[in-house]
Amino acid sequence: MNRRVNILQNIDWITIGIYVALIIAGWFSIYGAVYNFEDAGFWSFSERYGKQLVWIGCSFLIATTLISMDSRVYSIFAYVFYGIAILSLIVTLAIAPEIKGSRSWLVLGPVSLQPAEFAKAATCLAVAKVMSSYWFRLKNMKNAMLLGLIILLPFCLIILQQETGSALVYATFLIVLYREGMPGLVLFLGVCLVIFFIVAIRFGQEPIIAAFPEESYGIFLVMVFTIVVQIGLLVAYRRNVIVSRNILIGNILLFGTSFCVYKFFDTPIQFTYIAGISITASVIYLIVTSIIHRKMAYTWIAIFMLCSTGYAHFADYAFENMLQPHQQIRIKVTLGMENDPKKAGYNVNQSKIAIGSGGFAGKGFLNGTQTKLKYVPEQDTDFIFCTVGEEHGFIGSLFVLIMFLILLLRIIYLAERQRSEFSRIYGYCVASIIFFHLAINIGMVLGLTPVIGIPLPFFSYGGSSLWGFTILLFIFIRMDASRMEYLKS
Repeated sequence: MNRRVNILQNIDWITIGIYVALIIAGWFSIYGAVYNFEDAGFWSFSERYGKQLVWIGCSFLIATTLISMDSRVYSIFAYVFYGIAILSLIVTLAIAPEIKGSRSWLVLGPVSLQPAEFAKAATCLAVAKVMSSYWFRLKNMKNAMLLGLIILLPFCLIILQQETGSALVYATFLIVLYREGMPGLVLFLGVCLVIFFIVAIRFGQEPIIAAFPEESYGIFLVMVFTIVVQIGLLVAYRRNVIVSRNILIGNILLFGTSFCVYKFFDTPIQFTYIAGISITASVIYLIVTSIIHRKMAYTWIAIFMLCSTGYAHFADYAFENMLQPHQQIRIKVTLGMENDPKKAGYNVNQSKIAIGSGGFAGKGFLNGTQTKLKYVPEQDTDFIFCTVGEEHGFIGSLFVLIMFLILLLRIIYLAERQRSEFSRIYGYCVASIIFFHLAINIGMVLGLTPVIGIPLPFFSYGGSSLWGFTILLFIFIRMDASRMEYLKS
């Protein structure tokens, strides 16, 4: 039975309050980043802080509109919104001009919009719609493939637009899938792939021993990690002591004998081949064991080992041939493979100087030297956090991070109290996307992650970013306000 409720009484004003506080703090940061001594008025629309006021006003209008709509609209028309988003990405790819190396902006007179920012909310709705359907089972292969297609389609279109950062956001749906029953093993393997890629790239050009300079230390390390993970999986998931013990003893004997021959008999050993022998023997042993005991788990572990080994070799090829030169340089600088403080590493280097110069309490509002003298490029967009660090120091930076933490925890709390599966899944999508943007953006500014060009939610200058996050958040706020009204989406 449907129950009509007073929406204004059920709106989560705490979340809205945090949203408004972050937007206001973001606007002051933009004002401090692009402050013009000759034209210092708040309402100067020739400056970006004046334009941001327009985007903020439009965001409030968008938020009001979203709250005024019937919450059932988001569920009923989820696929329609998703289809419009996909169509907009295709149109953008076809007609958008090239701006800073990407074709992701639609220029509509004086306004430029980035459809990729709005596609996130549409994809969240589609994912929630599919996963909340009565027929959906995550363990069903066809269902999983359909869900993967919904996530990968916008991801691929955004990649084609040369917007790698915006595309990588879609990896956060793994967190949502994990919450909804995906085995933790899948998430663990996803983390392994990231680690394997970093190791293969970071140590890929280093030889293991001088006698064989063509051997890759990075690939060898990935193969060793694969063997270790294999043993861990056998112990943790199958609890077969005999199989794991035999593989462990075999590897100790193989690698121990090889190392002794190399060390004490001064005989050059190609350790990559030794690791290859170990993996080949393990795969054969696991497949035979799987056939004898009729347990597919052993076969899946064997497939993981083969795929990991192939992935290690593919990672180097992908890095050299599929990434753009500026993306390669950024990754190399982040991993410490190159030191380029005047070119590729300039942004991060200046950002760290700005944040470090702020000290504990900061230099004060509008008193930052690095930002006022424009030493930090993109300081009002991707590197807006360095303005916070310089002007307000450690205290101000910590306060902003705590505000984001409260927002994320609040969204998760709201998601868990939903009566509708559709609303709960969508809520986790919102939390995951905001978390990814926050973690990667702060990581970029501090030099902990490669510079991939994604904004800090509610802080970075730009209408598309602000509107996109506003739509993402307020759709969920509207769902939460009606959680007592409709027991089913």
